[in-house]
Amino acid sequence: MSKVAAKRRNVGSKGGGRVRRGKNGETSVESINFGPLATWVGFNLRMAQESAFQAFSRLSAEVGESPGRFATLTLIARNPGISQTELSQAAGRDKSSLTPAIEDLVRRGLVERNRLDSDRRAYCLTITRDGKKTLAQLTRCARRHERALDGVIGARDRKRFIEILKKIAAGIG
Repeated sequence: MSKVAAKRRNVGSKGGGRVRRGKNGETSVESINFGPLATWVGFNLRMAQESAFQAFSRLSAEVGESPGRFATLTLIARNPGISQTELSQAAGRDKSSLTPAIEDLVRRGLVERNRLDSDRRAYCLTITRDGKKTLAQLTRCARRHERALDGVIGARDRKRFIEILKKIAAGIG
């Protein structure tokens, strides 16, 4: 990220900066006033999530996958036979937005989808051998990403930070 982009993302104090171009082509960075957004948890949580997502996107692109596939494959691998409904709930995603992702993973041979004997309308999901290979590659990317996040959060604060995030997720839904 460029210094200007990094400065634009800095919303902790007065705000970031925006680039202005003068008539002569010179550029200057002006302060952006975020007002109450600078101290609102929701806004800063969204900015942090976006930054973390973009960083992981760059890493997962190295193996040709999107970040969302990592969570989906992990949940399927750790819960063989999970239904699409259970998966959507566990991943915090709407079933209608998860279905195309599942279809893509099935089409590419990373996941198998079979109808449940007990309910012919429902499917159970299992990861394939190729899916396990892809998941192993994504897991290496995720570990690198987590080390980078630990560098920002600090190993000492990690556990408490995760507890707070889980508290937000459980308390607001």
